[in-house]
Amino acid sequence: MEKVVVNEKLLNKIRRVKLLISDVDGVLTDGGIIVSDEGVESKQFNVRDGHGLKLLSRYGIDTVLVTGRKSKTVEWRAVDLGITEVHQGIRDKGEIFEDIIKRRGLLPEETACIGDDLVDIPIMKRAGFSAAVADAVADVLQMADYVATSRGGRGAVREVCDLILKVQNRWGDIAAHYGFNLPEDKTV
Repeated sequence: MEKVVVNEKLLNKIRRVKLLISDVDGVLTDGGIIVSDEGVESKQFNVRDGHGLKLLSRYGIDTVLVTGRKSKTVEWRAVDLGITEVHQGIRDKGEIFEDIIKRRGLLPEETACIGDDLVDIPIMKRAGFSAAVADAVADVLQMADYVATSRGGRGAVREVCDLILKVQNRWGDIAAHYGFNLPEDKTV
């Protein structure tokens, strides 16, 4: 990940994050959907994005998946990543956001959201920290607090996970766990 320069206002937003809400198609995938002759749908997920979500979980930040489509593939991927809350077929993502934070006892400011398309804007507007993948639609890019340098399904989620962990001073723990040294300049 290349060095990212962020301002103090953005750092303060990221420091408060306790929950990440992620879209699926176009965020955890590249947006492509493969449908076989038998009507079986498949998607391709990025393993590094998945590891980023597992790292967040290791440090107490849960992930919730909220997607407008319905797919058995999403259920399988969530199980694989240890994600226990998945909402599929959601037309009003703003409404489900309110339900999620109420049930979890969180403030909107304690959430992060990553999206790529218009349907994600209601959550992105409510979340304390909003991120967009590099190839998101123009309206999403304009309103996001942070735009990843990577595209959906190509490392954008990992980039956002790493950013959260670095800003929340967890990167030293990760370096110790995996046995690498932090650079002298630890600027995000």
